[in-house]
Amino acid sequence: MSGGSSVDRVASALLYEGYLLYPYRRSALKNRQRFNFGVIYPREYSEALRGGEPCEMRTECLVEGSSEAELDVTVRFLHLFERTAEPGELAWHGAIEREVTLRVERSVLRGAPRSLRFGFPAADAPGRQMGLTGRVELAAQEAQPGVDRVRVAISNLTPMDDTAMASRDEVMLRSLVSTHTILRTAGGEFLSLTDPPAGVKGTAAACENIGTWPVLAGENGARDTVLSSPIIVPDFPGIAPESPGDFFDGTEMDEMLSLRILTLTDEEKREMAESDERARELLARTEAFEEQHLRRMHGVLREIRSLEAP
Repeated sequence: MSGGSSVDRVASALLYEGYLLYPYRRSALKNRQRFNFGVIYPREYSEALRGGEPCEMRTECLVEGSSEAELDVTVRFLHLFERTAEPGELAWHGAIEREVTLRVERSVLRGAPRSLRFGFPAADAPGRQMGLTGRVELAAQEAQPGVDRVRVAISNLTPMDDTAMASRDEVMLRSLVSTHTILRTAGGEFLSLTDPPAGVKGTAAACENIGTWPVLAGENGARDTVLSSPIIVPDFPGIAPESPGDFFDGTEMDEMLSLRILTLTDEEKREMAESDERARELLARTEAFEEQHLRRMHGVLREIRSLEAP
C-alpha cells in the first residue's frame, strides 16, 4: 500500500480483503466462488429470501462535544464487473471502487435525518457491469447529556428481475461488496464502543450495528475518526510496517504467502498474472523481493509489557 493516511491505508486493505485468495488464479475454485465480506444485496433479492441475505448495513456510534460540529461520512464499496471471456475461458469478476460522501452538522441531524440517494450506471468496459442504486441515511439523537448517537444506514435499492435472481454471479453484480464507512468530525470526539468510558457503557451497549462494527481509527489516542468495517478489528487498527503490501488473504501470514508465490511453477505464475491486474502487481512485487525483505517479515515482537501481581 502507498500514500494516504493510516485510516485510508487500513480501509483500503479491508476493502480488498478476500478479493483474491492464494494461489491467486482464476482456475482455483475459491477464487471463482469467492466469499465476500460486507455484501449489501438488492432489497428485492433479500425480500425474496425472507431476509436471508442483508439489503442494509447499519452503523451506530457515539460522539460528544459541540452539536455544531460537522460530520463527514464516506461510504466505500466495490462495484463488481464481469470480464469478457473468450470461448473456453472461465468467467471472472473484477471490481471498481465506489465512494459516496455526506457532510452535515450534528445539530441539523437532530432535527431531521438526511438522506442521499446514489446511483452508478451500467457499463460495458472494462467488462459487463450492471447499474447500482442505493441510499445512505444519516441521523443523530441525544443519547445522554452531551453525547449523541449517530446512525448511518446504507441500503441497496438496485432493481432485480427473476432471471437475475437465479444466478449468484448476477446477484453479486448488483450488490455492494466489501462495504464500509468512515466517519470524521471536527469539534467533537467519538467514543469507543469496544472499550467505552465508564459513564457511557449503557449507552454504548444500546448502539445497534448490523453487518459492521465501528472502531476508533487513526493515530493512537485520536478520537476524530471512526472506521466501521464488516471485518472486526480493534480500536486504532494499523498496517504492520514489515508488510510489503496487500496480499488480500488476511488469514495467512505475509511471509508464508510470499514464499508460496515464489514456489509457483512458471505456468502457475502465468495464469496468476493473467487473472487480474492486482494479482499481476502482487506477483511482480514478490518476485522483486531481496533477502532483507523476507527477513523483515520473519518475525517481530511488539508491546512487551510486564504483568503486575494481583
